[in-house]
Amino acid sequence: MNENKTFFATPYLKGVGQIMLQDSAWTGLFFLAGIFFDSYILGLAAVLAVVVGTLTAKVLKYPEENINMGLYGFSATLVGVGMVTFFEPALIVWIAIVVGSVVATILQHLFISRKVPGFTFPFILVTWILYYVFTHVYKVNAPVASIVPADHDLDDLVLSSRGFGEVIFQASIVAGVLFIIGVFLSSPIAALYGLAGSVISAVVAFYLAEPIAGISQGMFSFNAVLCAITFAGVKQKDGIFVLISVLLAIAIEVFMIKLSFTPYLTFPFVAACWITIPIKKLIPQSTN
Repeated sequence: MNENKTFFATPYLKGVGQIMLQDSAWTGLFFLAGIFFDSYILGLAAVLAVVVGTLTAKVLKYPEENINMGLYGFSATLVGVGMVTFFEPALIVWIAIVVGSVVATILQHLFISRKVPGFTFPFILVTWILYYVFTHVYKVNAPVASIVPADHDLDDLVLSSRGFGEVIFQASIVAGVLFIIGVFLSSPIAALYGLAGSVISAVVAFYLAEPIAGISQGMFSFNAVLCAITFAGVKQKDGIFVLISVLLAIAIEVFMIKLSFTPYLTFPFVAACWITIPIKKLIPQSTN
């Protein structure tokens, strides 16, 4: 796939790849492969959402460059997958995915146009609202069966793959490995930092006496993976910012869990980045 030419599917695939900050259609393709491997329903929701989000940006005439980079697709994609993860795929849920994808895209543009790093916050806000509506106002049942790993293995491969997988609500090792490969194809350093972030966060959660089941399923790692990818770089100090953001994400996530604030989604990642970015700006730029 030659990304120098804008193949018609490229903006949509990049929209999926941008979930982990990768400007690569190949990354998006591997992400979709992982999602469809776990569930074709989740895969269809992802495709519907990224198409709606990207088309919304086109209709509203948002900058073509941003559209081609997939910047209007990733929050929408997460809204789509999130909705059919939390609720059975009833008609009202599919309608909510379409509406939510449109709103998430508009919110994403507000952040982009103001040059504010919104990350996945549009997805978070839209999903929180829809989750509240479907659990308190117009109740929709949860899925009959969900993919939950039965083992509580703390092997590094399991931790790393599920940490990546849960970024897009996927629990299988296969999906996680496909996600890792997708990121690696775009940015090897980001993939390696993501792996490190996944393991570090799991170790910290273990020593904080968090439930082994949650740790093994990647629930304490996916926000750390996103943080590590965000601040990944070849300089030594990049590792410091990765560590700071990862530890902040874990602390915020544990705090939200203690408050029974669920679903916390990727808010710990977003909040950790919002705190780490100003800290990074205070450090003088150098070669190290």
